[in-house]
Amino acid sequence: MRHDIKYTFLFATIVCVVCGVLVSWSAVSLADRQAENAALDKMKNVLMVSGLAKQGEKLSAEQARGLFEQAIKPVAVELATGKITGAIDPAEYDQRAAAADPKLSRPAPPNPAKVKRLPKYAVIYEVVDKSGQPTMLVLPVEGYGLWSTLYGFLALDVDLDTIRGLSYYEQGETAGLGGEVDNPRWKALWPGRKVFDKNGQVAITVIKGHAGPPDTDPYHVDGLSGATLTSRGVTNMLHFWLSDAGFGPFLKNYGASRKDG
Repeated sequence: MRHDIKYTFLFATIVCVVCGVLVSWSAVSLADRQAENAALDKMKNVLMVSGLAKQGEKLSAEQARGLFEQAIKPVAVELATGKITGAIDPAEYDQRAAAADPKLSRPAPPNPAKVKRLPKYAVIYEVVDKSGQPTMLVLPVEGYGLWSTLYGFLALDVDLDTIRGLSYYEQGETAGLGGEVDNPRWKALWPGRKVFDKNGQVAITVIKGHAGPPDTDPYHVDGLSGATLTSRGVTNMLHFWLSDAGFGPFLKNYGASRKDG
């Protein structure tokens, strides 16, 4: 009996060790592919929020990269000053990892979006036409909903006020409720809405109930039914990232440079 117990434990230990080695090997060997897939997924989301790809369109990796390289220009921005910088390579920069690194980030001011830290640099995306002229900007946004942090992109017209699209590429909200941020019908409500009121304050808000069309009710968007906290989270994150704590300094600099140009 003792021999049987020892044998059982030894066998179980060997199986655990072998499985652990296999899992570790798989994780290491697939790390590059996972990073590549994550970058590709982000490209596709930038293309969709900017209207260069249709919602749900199945683009191959080659098609997505081709469209992205043709029409999207990643730009590195120093958040605190709002200045475009060459300090980092936008193609290689991991903004989320930087935000988690105390050496590459700073504490965010208290905010209802529950953003804890701000990276020193952020990457925005300039959408350009065939002549190289910018037609819109795509800004990365994030903030807490009910159960999770939502990560997505906001597309703005070059007037820096008109919304062209809003899309989330990662979220863990309740399916059928807060998870409806991924619903194409809800995302279709955003184009044409306005960000800033006449006083220059961020005014776009997800309301409880139904909003009017963009031409008569430009600052409001329908709330998500049964998902008040997620709806509020969307409002909070947009107000944060469009304020001086987020991309406000960059938007002011960008707008001024376009006027000077």
